[in-house]
Amino acid sequence: PYTAPGPLVVDRRTRQVWVGEIPVTLTPKEFELLALLTEDPGAVYSRQQILDRVWDPHYEGPTKTLDVHIASLRRKLGHPGWIQTLRGVGFRLAVQTEPGGPQVSSP
Repeated sequence: PYTAPGPLVVDRRTRQVWVGEIPVTLTPKEFELLALLTEDPGAVYSRQQILDRVWDPHYEGPTKTLDVHIASLRRKLGHPGWIQTLRGVGFRLAVQTEPGGPQVSSP
């Protein structure tokens, strides 16, 4: 049966992430991407905003790298619902709307 994930905790000070009691190991870019999305859970960040903030404003590489990092984050967090894609707009972190849904907190 399907089990909901525990709360997502992103500690910017120590650069550590947990889902429930389970620590999640992220690359520096994955952490920066997740930290950006958790700044304002539910807010939509455009691909360009994410590339400007997580990579750099002069990033000239393929934007596909963002999709690869998003896919990797979803896999490492153990629940694809954490990061929502809004086609043609960007990405956002899911916010808890029902019991058992994703919860975000920072220590």
